[in-house]
Amino acid sequence: MKQVTISNAYLTLMVLDYGATIQKLLVKGEDGEYTNVVVGYNHPSRYRLDDNALGASIGRYAGRISEGGFVLDRERYHLYQEDGVHLHGGKEGFHQKYWTIDEVDNSDKPFVKLSYTSKHLEEGYPGNLTVSVTYKLMNNALQVIYEGMTDRSTVINLTNHAYFKLDDNPYIDEYDLQLNCPYRLETKDNLLPTGDIIPVRKTEFDFLLPKKIGLQRFDTIYIKDIGNEKVAELHSKTSGINMKVYTNQPALVVYTPPDFPSICFEAQNYPDAPNQPDFPKSVLRPGDIYNNISIFKFDIDSKS
Repeated sequence: MKQVTISNAYLTLMVLDYGATIQKLLVKGEDGEYTNVVVGYNHPSRYRLDDNALGASIGRYAGRISEGGFVLDRERYHLYQEDGVHLHGGKEGFHQKYWTIDEVDNSDKPFVKLSYTSKHLEEGYPGNLTVSVTYKLMNNALQVIYEGMTDRSTVINLTNHAYFKLDDNPYIDEYDLQLNCPYRLETKDNLLPTGDIIPVRKTEFDFLLPKKIGLQRFDTIYIKDIGNEKVAELHSKTSGINMKVYTNQPALVVYTPPDFPSICFEAQNYPDAPNQPDFPKSVLRPGDIYNNISIFKFDIDSKS
């Protein structure tokens, strides 16, 4: 397993080729000390046994797909499923693959680019699909760019699965959270979308204005406010770290795992879009380029 480290005056990023995984993201404080803001393992070999896809790149389709597959151009493609749900690309999704480290740049805007080629019918998906992810440090922000090209029509939905934790406290209840997402997708008990879009205002999912996370726990598909690239903001008074999340994607899956304190912001298309004609299209055609850009920007409260 290979590890790459890039850094600038504000951030240090450690990336693994296994799963194109963010292993550590260190934010420099005013005192010069660093805080790792993602949950991960110190020893890379531990990631092979990880069931949580910590910091990993998810594909070929992030989230859930129903009906054991989908129909594309009048042909049905069968996908691995458990209890009627296909999740995060199948039995061995992109987060369990070794990616190729294509380029490492240590200039004033350092970046690392990794790629993976998924063969035709891997996990049941059509097309030879080549995807890449570029992790780039831009002053106090991490930019994550996913791209993809295929030789035949397929579906695609990539995202990063970093679990954020902005301090050393054993909980995230005191974090302030704001989500610029006025709607969410209604889901069934198995978390598959029903197809209905419902408002969050004045419900337990309403974080349109900043408030404490408290006892709220998430596995929620939020829909971004049209015209607002900033989808989320998270703040810890303990560390003074404030994180803003920006994306060009239409949905943000917010997830808090039951086993350890952290929160995911998975910028992506709608889950189950291949089977939901009213959802944004998830089809990638030959000659087109899939493009998913997210930015995670970090600021520190001034102590002066």
